Amino acid sequence: MKAAVLTGVGADLEIRDDVQIAPPGPGEVRVRVAASGVCHSDLSVQNGTIPLPTPIVLGHEGAGVVEEVGEAVTTVATGDHVVLSFVPKCGVCEACLRGQPYICETSAMQAAGGLLDGTTRLTSDGAALHQMACLGTFGEVAIVPEISVVKIAPDVPLDIAALIGCGVLTGVGAALNTASIQPGDTVAVIGCGGVGLNVIQGARIAGAARIIAVDKFASKLDMAKQFGATDMVNPDDGDTVGQVMALTQKGVHVAFEAIGLEATITAAVDMLRPGGEAVIVGVPRMDVMLTFNAAFTFLYLNKSVKGCWYGSADVQRDVPKLIKLWQDGELKLDELISKEIQIEDVNGAFEAMESGEVARSVIRHSH
Repeated sequence: MKAAVLTGVGADLEIRDDVQIAPPGPGEVRVRVAASGVCHSDLSVQNGTIPLPTPIVLGHEGAGVVEEVGEAVTTVATGDHVVLSFVPKCGVCEACLRGQPYICETSAMQAAGGLLDGTTRLTSDGAALHQMACLGTFGEVAIVPEISVVKIAPDVPLDIAALIGCGVLTGVGAALNTASIQPGDTVAVIGCGGVGLNVIQGARIAGAARIIAVDKFASKLDMAKQFGATDMVNPDDGDTVGQVMALTQKGVHVAFEAIGLEATITAAVDMLRPGGEAVIVGVPRMDVMLTFNAAFTFLYLNKSVKGCWYGSADVQRDVPKLIKLWQDGELKLDELISKEIQIEDVNGAFEAMESGEVARSVIRHSH
């Protein structure tokens, strides 16, 4: 099969057509990947922000059709259409039983760059290839854990369904699941890429009356308007926190940070009104540290900071919920797709993402 392979940090992805894929093992599913979003987290692996072993097939936001199932698989069958989840949900670990499947203990195996047993089903030129997030959706076919797939109706377009697997679940989930938005609240979203745009529309669905979009790219601010932003702030026009305070007087009830930088995380906390809540959605580098006056910020002003992994989502609950919101016209998904590309164009898609040209590029695999 053909796949885009990262051979080392900072390298362009190589398009290889000699990738061999082994049959699914017990509890595993072979999926013909129809579409894969190109997400900032893929770029974060390439630039070393997210450390994973190489060589590796990137891609963790996808959808496709089940081609084969391994022993003991019961929830899907050949021919089923599925959304792929980059966080497996085992349903039996402590986190899952406490209602936190987004931090399912099986997801720790992802650091090894293989499947849940630590091994991979992919080889190229006789050598093993790792696969991102137990998936590797930049390949035409993927062997994935059964607990990483969510069955969907066959009439849902697979390019639309692919986006739900990461960007939509993460962004909309941050607003609906992680944050405590009340109807009429004012929120700010720092970073209006694919995830940030979904935070914006999640905040709109949650009932926020005012949504302040913050980004240095005018193109992203224009997109933010389409998804529900009411006010725009460009850091190039002056102090970000000062601009937000000028708009709100007291600050915002909830601030979302969807970039992963020390400066923007700090700004998210600083722009909160007393009692406000900052939700960290962006992925920082491992060496990013934060410094606050603890007494003033967290005690006297009663501000809080929440982490948000995978939109605090339960994929079996939230994937159908998001599809229903899309079908009802409340959730924009088609509008997220800026470009549909072939796998050979993936490096250009990374460049377009960094320059702020796109909300999402979607790879349509040729089969």
